[in-house]
Amino acid sequence: MLVSAAPLPIAFADVAVDAGPTRLLERVSLSIAAGAPTVVIGPNGSGKTTLLRAAMGLLSPTRGRITWASQAMAPREGMAIVFQRPVMMRRSCAGNVRYALAAAGMSEAGREARTAELLTLVGLGRLAARPARRLSGGEQQRLALARALARRPQVLFLDEPTSSLDPGATQEIEHLVRVIGAQGVKVVMTTHDLGEARRIAGEIVLLNKGVVVEHTPCDAFFASPRSVDGRRFIAGELLV
Repeated sequence: MLVSAAPLPIAFADVAVDAGPTRLLERVSLSIAAGAPTVVIGPNGSGKTTLLRAAMGLLSPTRGRITWASQAMAPREGMAIVFQRPVMMRRSCAGNVRYALAAAGMSEAGREARTAELLTLVGLGRLAARPARRLSGGEQQRLALARALARRPQVLFLDEPTSSLDPGATQEIEHLVRVIGAQGVKVVMTTHDLGEARRIAGEIVLLNKGVVVEHTPCDAFFASPRSVDGRRFIAGELLV
């Protein structure tokens, strides 16, 4: 299977996104480049999921422009997304991955070996025959990661992948994010957990009310946030 060129950087230029009368993103200008994970944080309703969907090309800007490696059209290959509550198909774990591989264009001859490889990567090799809908929440999230990786993405978007998971399952997902990133995949993820952001991020994007408040290296953000909202958010105050 050929691997397409990475669609990076993903550049937002004065982007606004509306849903009816509601503005979800306002005057967003930022560039998402190759490297360590970009972690998007902010209170509920701040626009985190909207930013991910727009970066994936699933939402069109109401105003402004988004480009992928300087191209105006979102590429059909090279990117994948895992939603906060992924839907499991009525198949086994292996069947879910095989279906994703077929959808990605892999020949039938290569699917079994690649399915086993992906399930092993996410720690589900011994559960290959188990119905996907009988997995725990953390196991379903790892299976969703395996399905996304079937596309061989260069950019992987994760929308709050550890939301509602217990600490053990969260640790497993965070480990996978590091492994995937070490393989050269650009990870862009949202989280409500500041501790998780500190553990994973190479850079932080802080959103509030659809506006990018800060976009800075992780260490610098947690050591000395430049904005009042950043300082308040780290301190545990509500941004309203």
